[in-house]
Amino acid sequence: MTGSIGTSAERSRSCEPEIRYAPGRDARWLLLRPWIAIPRAIQILWAMIGLLLSLLIRGGSQNPQVQRNLARRLLRTLTDLGPCFIKVGQALSTRPDLIRRDWLDELTRLQDDLPPFPHGIALKTVEEDLGAPVEQLFADFPDAPVAAASLGQVYRARLHGQHWVAVKVQRPNLPFILRRDMVLIRSLGVLTAPFLPLNLGFGLGEIIDEFGRSLFEEIDYGCEADNAERFAALFADNPAVTIPKVERLLSSRRVLTTSWIHGTKLRDRQELRAQRLDPSALIRTGVISGLQQLLEFGYFHADPHPGNLFALSGRSGDLGHVAYVDFGMMDSISDADRLTLTGAVVHLINRDFASLAKDFQTLGFLAPDADLTPIIPALEEVLGGSLGDAVGSFNFKAITDRFSELMFDYPFRVPARFALIIRAVVSQEGLALRLDPDFRIIAVAYPYVARRLLAGDTREMREKLLEVIFDGDGHLRIERLESLLNVVGEEATSPGLDLLPVAGAGLRLLFGRDGADLRKRLLLTLIKDDRLSTEDIGALMGLLRRTFSPRRVAGDMLQRLNPLAVA
Repeated sequence: MTGSIGTSAERSRSCEPEIRYAPGRDARWLLLRPWIAIPRAIQILWAMIGLLLSLLIRGGSQNPQVQRNLARRLLRTLTDLGPCFIKVGQALSTRPDLIRRDWLDELTRLQDDLPPFPHGIALKTVEEDLGAPVEQLFADFPDAPVAAASLGQVYRARLHGQHWVAVKVQRPNLPFILRRDMVLIRSLGVLTAPFLPLNLGFGLGEIIDEFGRSLFEEIDYGCEADNAERFAALFADNPAVTIPKVERLLSSRRVLTTSWIHGTKLRDRQELRAQRLDPSALIRTGVISGLQQLLEFGYFHADPHPGNLFALSGRSGDLGHVAYVDFGMMDSISDADRLTLTGAVVHLINRDFASLAKDFQTLGFLAPDADLTPIIPALEEVLGGSLGDAVGSFNFKAITDRFSELMFDYPFRVPARFALIIRAVVSQEGLALRLDPDFRIIAVAYPYVARRLLAGDTREMREKLLEVIFDGDGHLRIERLESLLNVVGEEATSPGLDLLPVAGAGLRLLFGRDGADLRKRLLLTLIKDDRLSTEDIGALMGLLRRTFSPRRVAGDMLQRLNPLAVA
């Protein structure tokens, strides 16, 4: 499936929860209840100050046991402070490039290894929301959950039709807890922001508000059911991605029942190998499906941590089979932002930093009236060096520190609407790095974008292709076209053979109804001063001969049929 889905209005929010986050209203509510606010504020400050002192005193120790104790202290502090703080810890647990490796094992427990709440409360919630005793609703309902997370716990139950389901039951009193803690977190964030080493451009309060809105959507399981079905429709034709089926008659605002996923969590490389699963193929599926969500569908899973992704048996070509679960934290991206991000990937790899600066401006990272003249060489210095000589050398961690410094020297800002997008991207990269420390997300992202551009399968991709391969004067940029083909070829196991589908799609575009603009631009660039430009024709034909020579294609075909053969 390609192209965006729905209108901008439909994508403005994945769902409208029954209980909404409203910072102003909630602040007034808590202000009128000091007997609730003051004890909780003291508890949070006491816990955070104690944790900070422990880290300052013992954080530099080289003793592994000391570091394990610190990790447990961090885990215990976040767990004791409740759901909002656990969510912060979950985000940290996806970043092996930011958090010590010996801390990650502890923080990973925040994903689905938290203390459960009493089973009796869970049963009462199920019966109240679904209107019948569990014995009538399920053929078998266990006495204990299989996993407990920040907002709920999951049971593996069996329906009367004999198939197994996951029943997620919400923790008690969550709306009150989130409402109270979000007011306090926002207040502390706004008060301490001037003293923090942050240069967000927007107030920290706006970023916290985005986090709060996503949390209140996440605790409405009716919204999550809608999200899961919408997400499943996007990947309906993709055998590499599985989405559990929602059991609507057994779901409500506080109870969600879906089909059970039999798989292995994407958490440990050795565990995947023991199950005879290929971590690299699974990473590729995760990254490509994430790119599809951001750059094609405009609707994405904002919390792809290892507890929400399962490896399944089987492969589809070079893609492993992956299942997503937990669709509480979803978000949308506008058509305009989606297309600009696609172009930014191309501009980055082509080292077109002037266009990249304009992309930042369009996305809101730079003000519309910002002077780009000093910013362009700064971007080239920070981003150009990180790219190295190959696409595969780029990763987000390689530029994080230097780019954060750049934000202090130039008028960069982080738009609040990008909070969940950034979270999704860094979580995806963090998960991949956990399974493969040498993984580079852009090495998968750019071939994906290049294939889409060369295929021109949507109007927006055709427009972007024209922008990439023709300069401002309408001249064909052979080096850009060659770069696109090279990137696709370098990624392939058999470049000449694997480029044939790309060539076929390109030819269909060139000679089809949708290729009128491309044909016109090619004719204009090849005919100069009423004469054919033999130089441009020669360069174009030379590129095609090098890329699709019969000898190269035949050699790749022989290699694929017989890996021991020499091409």
